[in-house]
Amino acid sequence: MNKNFDIIIIGGGPGGYVAAIRASQLGMKVAVVEAQHLGGICLNWGCIPTKALLRSSEIYHLISHAGDFGIEVKDVSFDINKIVARSRKISRQLSGGISHLLKKNKVTVIDGWGKLQGQGKVLVEKDGKKVDELSAKHIIVATGARARELPGLEPDGKLVWTYKEAMTPDKMPKSLLIVGSGAIGIEFASFYHNMGVDVTVVEVMDRVLPVEDEEISTLAHKAFKKRGMKIMTGAQVTKLDKSKTNVNVTVKDSNGKSEIIIVDRVIMAVGIVGNTENAGLENTKVKIDRGHIVTNEWMQTDEPNVYAIGDVTAPPWLAHKASHEGVLCVEKIAVESFGQKDVHPHPINKANIPGCTYCMPQVASVGLSEKAAKEQGYKIKVGRFPFMANGKAVALGETDGLVKTIFDEKTGELLGAHMIGTEVTEMIQGYVIGKTMEATEIDFMHTIFPHPTLSEMMHESVLDSYGKAIHF
Repeated sequence: MNKNFDIIIIGGGPGGYVAAIRASQLGMKVAVVEAQHLGGICLNWGCIPTKALLRSSEIYHLISHAGDFGIEVKDVSFDINKIVARSRKISRQLSGGISHLLKKNKVTVIDGWGKLQGQGKVLVEKDGKKVDELSAKHIIVATGARARELPGLEPDGKLVWTYKEAMTPDKMPKSLLIVGSGAIGIEFASFYHNMGVDVTVVEVMDRVLPVEDEEISTLAHKAFKKRGMKIMTGAQVTKLDKSKTNVNVTVKDSNGKSEIIIVDRVIMAVGIVGNTENAGLENTKVKIDRGHIVTNEWMQTDEPNVYAIGDVTAPPWLAHKASHEGVLCVEKIAVESFGQKDVHPHPINKANIPGCTYCMPQVASVGLSEKAAKEQGYKIKVGRFPFMANGKAVALGETDGLVKTIFDEKTGELLGAHMIGTEVTEMIQGYVIGKTMEATEIDFMHTIFPHPTLSEMMHESVLDSYGKAIHF
């Protein structure tokens, strides 16, 4: 094997493998060094398998409420082993698909852990032994991230779980406490609650889904409680006392009062930290800030010809952001180092990156929250349209939800869109395209939305921002 490449990418997740394919398309010779799974955490232990689990729980939930639709179903049950097996099978299938795509695009894949070894050099190790040494002018670090651990609250894989154990239970616990109400924590809360588990969520901030618009967070909190979930905000887990079969969890509220909650299992979902260790960064000019690599808008680090993309860099930590960064990065390299004339990379506008949480009800957003828009000095127009006023939502039996839009009163620019309700993770892209194209309220108003659809609420919310809503 020729060990000299144009680009070496350390990590084969949604940032790394996409960067590799795009680089190959642009005529570069590319190698991907991956120590575990092609597709990364997202495909193997995150985005995809969790959606498979959530789909099973949604179907179980719907069947349990079949009587609402005039359908009689008796003796509903589930097999957790088959649910988990389906989820793992889907991950293996898609990981194999990534392998095929890389082979199709003539990308060299090397099994091992990549470490920078001086300018343009990458050492590949496997099980602590040297596998190979590669060279390239450009190196992209795409090593991803892992679950953050809190001192004294470390997972043990048995009673206190990370996402991996939470995705592969051999039996369902009767009770579960989840620490953290971000996307990961709330998605697991939805899955287990829908499967009949007694779920408690503890969040240190004053509201669930704290990165979302405050109004949407409030509606989510109400929806979760209405479905029977226990939610504790402004609270902190201070101690875990484990027995052979359960955990005594000490939770302190915002007033300093503590209580003990006894549960079968605990899931830690308190964020992530970048995989920057053992990557050879210590002998470079690469800067680390709070566990993540610092880059400029072109994903360049302070070390010449070394780049970083995905979860190992700054937030938001989302697979689609990682993929976009991979394309942006290699296109910039193609222009500057290889004289490509037909690509025109642009830095990412983070205000145009959508966020999706696949809980029940779903949550999706893009751009500024109402509070952030006001804090940035905008004079705004805000529109809302509830699911209960939409014909398709009523027919589906999914009337809990809201579409909210925020416009700049002066220019008509869409500053933010925030949604909660069924299938909003599919709908948000309409607003993302509008923001990317710098559409104004007039463009949205003049767009004809099909009837009957949930997407009509997007139109009505825009109309309501300007006092023109028809159906509410």
